[in-house]
Amino acid sequence: MTTTTTETTTVEELDALALAAAAAAPVWRAADASTRAAWLRAAAAALDANIDELVAIADEETRLGETRLRGEVGRTTGQLRLFATVVEEGSYLELTVDDADTSAAPPRPELRRMLTGVGPVAVFSASNFPFAFSVAGGDTASALASGNPVIVKAHSGHPRLSERTASIVAAALVEAGAPEGSLALVTGREAGNALVQHPVIQAAGFTGSLGGGRALFDLASGRPDPIPFYGELGSVNPVVITPAALAARGEALAQGLTGSFTLGVGQFCTKPGVVFVPAGGGFESLVAGFTAAAAGGPLLTDRITDAFPSGIAHLESDPSVSVVAQGLPAEPGSAQPVVLATDAAAVAARPEVLLEECFGPVTLLVAYSSQDELLAALRAVPGSLTATLHSEDTDDVDEVLAVLERIAGRVLFAGWPTGVAVTWSQHHGGPWPATTSLHTSVGATAIRRFLRPVTYQDAPERLLPAELRDASLAALPHRRNGVLQVP
Repeated sequence: MTTTTTETTTVEELDALALAAAAAAPVWRAADASTRAAWLRAAAAALDANIDELVAIADEETRLGETRLRGEVGRTTGQLRLFATVVEEGSYLELTVDDADTSAAPPRPELRRMLTGVGPVAVFSASNFPFAFSVAGGDTASALASGNPVIVKAHSGHPRLSERTASIVAAALVEAGAPEGSLALVTGREAGNALVQHPVIQAAGFTGSLGGGRALFDLASGRPDPIPFYGELGSVNPVVITPAALAARGEALAQGLTGSFTLGVGQFCTKPGVVFVPAGGGFESLVAGFTAAAAGGPLLTDRITDAFPSGIAHLESDPSVSVVAQGLPAEPGSAQPVVLATDAAAVAARPEVLLEECFGPVTLLVAYSSQDELLAALRAVPGSLTATLHSEDTDDVDEVLAVLERIAGRVLFAGWPTGVAVTWSQHHGGPWPATTSLHTSVGATAIRRFLRPVTYQDAPERLLPAELRDASLAALPHRRNGVLQVP
């Protein structure tokens, strides 16, 4: 069941969707691994079967281009299939058993613990990834995998795509045997605010702006029954280039940076927005040479388009900032790549101005003259999704690395951060304001956000969840009396 995207979802419509999700939740929670995995794979197959239609709609609404969008559909269906394997593998349940021990002091009862779904989850779609972080994206995939129905708040930047995607996935789930109410869609800001406050909703996932995410975070926390709100809100993704790295491969680094900060017209949440470079090393000139030939393009929404020049102006308002280079002239309504420069002392003194995220094709080069100056500026960088260190084997970078580990959720030592592999070990999160928690929104462990622990004490086996019975434990990863058991 979905609502239309032409009007804001009413309170009555939201209540109906929430009741359907509440009715579906016990079915999802009780479904065995093979059944739940089959439902996820059915959703993936339906999206793949309708890729031509979906990409055409997405390109009309986002102007991201067919090549990028087809790749994103593949990533989206790949996420669904990854979580199917996560469900089947079973370690996400954290099955744990302590056998009864009357000789312990005090005597120990039998305890069996597992993770179970929290209940219906709200997901807020992102503008910059209309598939992978949207209706059927990673938040939805991980919430369904953990055994929870999902109600998605459609993004205003791609309403038709949101409606069509929801329709396809909801139908595919029901056709595969999942209950009605497994996936639904609501539209409008008021409906989004009401969704995160609805008593049926037990957790929420969000990708978007700091202002919008903080407002929803506060609503979720201010409920009579506060719920966890997993928001990805903004990130400058610092990069550090050492003098030795610049000397060894400066031209390649400049080319790589240019390709990274202009990728997707600078609208990736992992865009390298602040780059610390050795003063007097000539990196600015190298970047300027590559940027001059770099193309910009249209941004995703009118709001983002209007905000880009304002963001540039905010950075340029600092007296330390100068323009290093601009890309190819942009068409009206499009964004032109821009490289700005400042120094580490200014960043350390005025981080509230110089370290504010600017969504679009811009990066800020920060010149440092000493390790101490670099460290002082790095310590002013707010929490980020990523941090990148380009160094050589001869470099002593232990202190720099310690700071990067503290401020970012993923640390790279080669390449550039605008690429997030969907794997078991991936982490896509970071300290505030990158995210509102330490959990990831990408990769297998994203499932942990929508689970809660339950311990059963001295329970008759017939009343235990199937996964906690000895017959099931023999085939599932679990810990017994403190010892890890791997079938």
